[in-house]
Amino acid sequence: LSVQRIIPVPYEIQLGRFEHGLNPLFLIFKNSTENGGSEAADPADSWKGKKMHPAILITIYLILSTIAGLMTEFCLQKWLLPEKAGRIRKFWLIPYIVLSLLPVAGAFLPDSGVKFALQGAGNIWLGFYIYYGWILIDLLILTAIVKLALHRKIGRGYAVPLLGSVILTVVLVSYGMVHAQNTVVNHFDVTVEKSAGETKEMKLVLIADLHMSVNSKLSTIERMVELVNEQNADAVVIAGDIFTSSYGGMRNPDGYAKALRGMKSKYGVFAVYGNHDVEEMLFGGFPISPVTRAFRTKEMEAFFEAAGFRTLTDELVMLGDSVQLAGRIDGERAGDGTKERMSASELLSGADKNLPILVLQHEPHDFKALKEAGADVALCGHTHNGQIFPGNLIIPFFNENAYGYVNVDGLDTVVTAGVGYYGPPMRIGTNSEVTVVNIHFQ
Repeated sequence: LSVQRIIPVPYEIQLGRFEHGLNPLFLIFKNSTENGGSEAADPADSWKGKKMHPAILITIYLILSTIAGLMTEFCLQKWLLPEKAGRIRKFWLIPYIVLSLLPVAGAFLPDSGVKFALQGAGNIWLGFYIYYGWILIDLLILTAIVKLALHRKIGRGYAVPLLGSVILTVVLVSYGMVHAQNTVVNHFDVTVEKSAGETKEMKLVLIADLHMSVNSKLSTIERMVELVNEQNADAVVIAGDIFTSSYGGMRNPDGYAKALRGMKSKYGVFAVYGNHDVEEMLFGGFPISPVTRAFRTKEMEAFFEAAGFRTLTDELVMLGDSVQLAGRIDGERAGDGTKERMSASELLSGADKNLPILVLQHEPHDFKALKEAGADVALCGHTHNGQIFPGNLIIPFFNENAYGYVNVDGLDTVVTAGVGYYGPPMRIGTNSEVTVVNIHFQ
């Protein structure tokens, strides 16, 4: 598979709701489609016109990085006294500045091996930066409380918040990076009050959010395939985000395609595209291009075919003789510079409402419309279950189903935490998972 890249031009970042887990750069930036219908691709029509230019985003990031650096200097000044702190400043400040600029360089350099290497390193740095800044602030507040309670100066005691933040962050990041590679299998049972003829139950394996890119590992995908095949499923369904908004960032595409082609099931492997299965500019792993400049390339489509996927783009297929599976185009980035896709009613207009209807889509939205259109089960990904703490505690407030099984408006929904990771290559408080959905028909 050859690599042909579309390099989007920086334009603006669209504000939306906090639905993708913990975002280290900005809490709210995604613009999701919830009505299931077609939406205009004009950026002026996005999220009530609210937009953030990439320059503003990067400025905010650099300001926050500066604040974290100043807190570090403050602790050193108190701990070592100004003269000694000044002598060692260059030994930590220069590396800190270089590391802080990695995500910026990774966003704006032309596509190349250097760019992708900087992106990968920048993603790791962001994970460190998130937790270091957060822990340091918490420990400084605790130190201030102790100082007030004791009514005396802390002085060298400021070594505790500084060294404590560094040590705890290194431990957390190291754990998170290792833990992200350890894929587990989770099971959910769903009962559909419809007859599927002689088929009394069906086992599906749901996977999503592989995010094969600059920080992914082929060995993790190979292990995922082993876990999938151990389930002896009737069908494997993939709820999108195979890529992370870049084809070129995926090393060894032939190796990944070969591994994925090894997945086996009775009826085959079915997939839909996610909002990151397009080419667009990234900053720290997060897109900074508008929908109008987010396009799926021929190489991405060819990869799905080479991986052995049956790609469903607003279409309906049969699993055996009596179970229907509909696959939806993503409602946030359709892949052609728009958000255009069929509404739920259009998608299922040709379905037999007397037989079970399963819907595979990337983002866990539009559940009410799907139920009204006749769907029985929705299978989704996208949320990563928050990916890193405390994202897993926050996303349930912004999603009808952020993870696992939930009956929403009468529709049985299952959302997988996904296999890969987005931005920082780590999972803390969540698992990378293969999801088994056992569906019982009555």
